[in-house]
Amino acid sequence: MYESFFGLQEAPFTLTPNTHFFLKSETHQQGLEMLLVALRNKEGFIKISGEVGTGKTLLCRKLLNALDDSCITAYIPNPHFSVESLYGILADELAASLKSEPEDEWGHAHAQYNSTGEKHVLALQRINEYLIQFASKGKQVVLIIDEAQSMPEETIEALRLLTNLETESEKLLQVVLFGQPELDVMLSKKHLRQLQQRITFQHQIKPLERSDIEHYISHRMLLAGYTGGRLFEAKAITLLTRASGGVPRLVNVLCHKALMSAYGQGSRLVQGKHMKAAIRDTESIKRSFWQRLPWQMALLFVYAGLGLTETGLIL
Repeated sequence: MYESFFGLQEAPFTLTPNTHFFLKSETHQQGLEMLLVALRNKEGFIKISGEVGTGKTLLCRKLLNALDDSCITAYIPNPHFSVESLYGILADELAASLKSEPEDEWGHAHAQYNSTGEKHVLALQRINEYLIQFASKGKQVVLIIDEAQSMPEETIEALRLLTNLETESEKLLQVVLFGQPELDVMLSKKHLRQLQQRITFQHQIKPLERSDIEHYISHRMLLAGYTGGRLFEAKAITLLTRASGGVPRLVNVLCHKALMSAYGQGSRLVQGKHMKAAIRDTESIKRSFWQRLPWQMALLFVYAGLGLTETGLIL
């Protein structure tokens, strides 16, 4: 669309989590380093939390790419299912990774699992057998769950039983949870305190600051092939920072639309008016603006809209 106009080789602000565009901002780099250190130390539970659009899935994919062949990973992107399904999917992932084992042995065991619907204890025993096989090969098994806040409480409690699987010297399974703040709320409940206590490492992804946003834009434009001078004027960056709240997904949406607006007007510079047009065209920006606004300020806006002051007088 506007790529050739600005001398780009690809679209720089797509919404698809692409590790090619991963920016080592302070909050994301700290999260990645914490994950790698915690996994290297074979901690049982690790948690990454952050608001919608702050880059949790991108960080998750970056982690998957960073792990070497000594790690066996089981990745679950949408964990809204029962305990039986959780154990079944994990058993599937582990069995599929044991390619060096005779197919008839592991295939028969898996078929039996599917057909008889083994109870939790038997399912854990089956998973434990797989984990011991990997441990004997010097492999570390990591279960990574994205969108963990959508897990039913009984399912997330069942994760604690998985981390009980261990040898005399180390855990057989590490679990990494990626989730929205609702995950923190769920884990704070009294009946989940045992699981909460087992989370030894955790990190919260924070929104980007203004300086981070400028670096973020330059980084993505450079990787997309841009070789020109300054493309977004200062006023556009200021408007972008306020409207997006530093949320990378919203930054991507607004930058994409602002570039479209500038392209439509034949401008080689993204100006404040182009960013304003992008903001007006984005419904999610309006919703997030009201969510971030202090309730006293929001109430004042409502009064102003009604032509009233807080004392009920006509303005």
